[in-house]
Amino acid sequence: MEDLVRVYTAEELEDKTARQLYDICKALKIKNYTSFKKDDLINEIVLVSRGEKVIVRKKRGRKSKAELEAMRKAAEQAPKVETKKETLFTPPPQPEKKFDYKPQEQTYRTHDQSQYRKPEYSHSFSSEPQSEPQRGDQSMGQGGGVLEIHPDGYGFLRLNYVPNPKDIYLAPSQIRRFGLRNGDFVEGSVRYPTKPGEKYAAMLKLDSVNGMDPEYIRNRPHFENLVPIFPDERLKLEVRGTNDVTLRLIELSSPIGKGQRGMIVSPPKVGKTTIIKKIAKAISLNHPDTVLMILLVDERPEEVTDMQRSVRAQIISSTFDQLPENHIRVVELAIERAKRLVEMKKDVVVLMDGITRLTRAYNLVMSPTGRTLTGGLDTSAIHGPKKILGAARNIDNGGSLTILATCLVETGSKMDEVIYEEFKGTGNMELVLDRKLAERGLFPAIDVKRSGTRRDELLYGEEERKRIWSLKRFLSNLENYEALEKILKWLGDTHNNEQFLRNIVPEESPKGRS
Repeated sequence: MEDLVRVYTAEELEDKTARQLYDICKALKIKNYTSFKKDDLINEIVLVSRGEKVIVRKKRGRKSKAELEAMRKAAEQAPKVETKKETLFTPPPQPEKKFDYKPQEQTYRTHDQSQYRKPEYSHSFSSEPQSEPQRGDQSMGQGGGVLEIHPDGYGFLRLNYVPNPKDIYLAPSQIRRFGLRNGDFVEGSVRYPTKPGEKYAAMLKLDSVNGMDPEYIRNRPHFENLVPIFPDERLKLEVRGTNDVTLRLIELSSPIGKGQRGMIVSPPKVGKTTIIKKIAKAISLNHPDTVLMILLVDERPEEVTDMQRSVRAQIISSTFDQLPENHIRVVELAIERAKRLVEMKKDVVVLMDGITRLTRAYNLVMSPTGRTLTGGLDTSAIHGPKKILGAARNIDNGGSLTILATCLVETGSKMDEVIYEEFKGTGNMELVLDRKLAERGLFPAIDVKRSGTRRDELLYGEEERKRIWSLKRFLSNLENYEALEKILKWLGDTHNNEQFLRNIVPEESPKGRS
């Protein structure tokens, strides 16, 4: 039994059986351990083993007459001293080592959510915790991260969407109390590990969740219950003073609205990553209030570094040297983070490169069902990426989640073609790049005849829509390279799209695409 008395962590207790946990409870002298659920029992063992919860055992039975007589004599012989009225908080004795540091009032929570406050002193005091001397030498501070909840109820605050030794442990009781969800950004008071055997820091008190009071966050709506509608507000891509024909052409051929679910269909080495970078820069300049996230899945490390140095956005990556499980974990947590922001009525734009490699990762991880499509793609591997892409929506009287994902074609792989066919009908916007146009040296190699947005009349003004439809009618009679050459020349001769459209005779257009 003595070898069981040590410091435990939640992760090492997860794999133990109920009998092994009961033996540890006996060694640590925890009462009524059979009445706990597994996650609560693990939390209790962790707290007791760290010394955060002291088990006090009183001696049972009635005191003997000799003990009572000795206590009475000791009380009579003790000198009488004037006692002051006991207050709720008594300042602890000051140790010799002192620092000139004035703490602010802090609140600590134990497992049973009981609270005690550390009063603010005007004089200097020790760096050791004064409120709980039984904890020993510990380091306190502030910390936070994106919450990832384990199936067993506890969670970790991830610093960069991936597991890290510096992640912060969050107890199941705190998650249940405040109704926390995957993707919440939690900040609060943290106790960092100092004892041997302690692996992670632990959150003691929650100060804010997504920048708001934790008590208020409990009443927020669920993302799945919000009402989705068609995008009705355009994301402005054209940057004044730059005359970037790529962004101007995208606005004319396939405009992007808030809440758009878009696909950038492209063969390899045609310029899809460059287009994503330009779109990200434009959104960060024209819509500074929009939260911009870029997901790089199975990407080259140098591409990640280049994106981090080029764009002011949250760059979330999982490079090709990582396991497929890591690709899925990073993307799912990032999408959950975006959902939490939309619940707070914020506009979020997610640029993902790309959906093809994410589907391949799901195909490697999922258990085979025996139903395999052409190219070796299991039918169960499609549901995960569709759920991620399907999260894009414009919320009625709320925020929006815009997702633009790249999809590879003409790679020589049957699986990639099947993936494109499966996702072709899920989006409401397509930007198609053509290899033949790139081989002719025409960049951006956008196929203006195949690219488009559903219900684009909601994103254009009435006069603007008529002129754009007249332009598309004219270009439809030309070959792809001729159409692109002409429109690039016209765009180069004008300073902005407004000036360009004034030169086009308006024509009545049909009421959008279905």
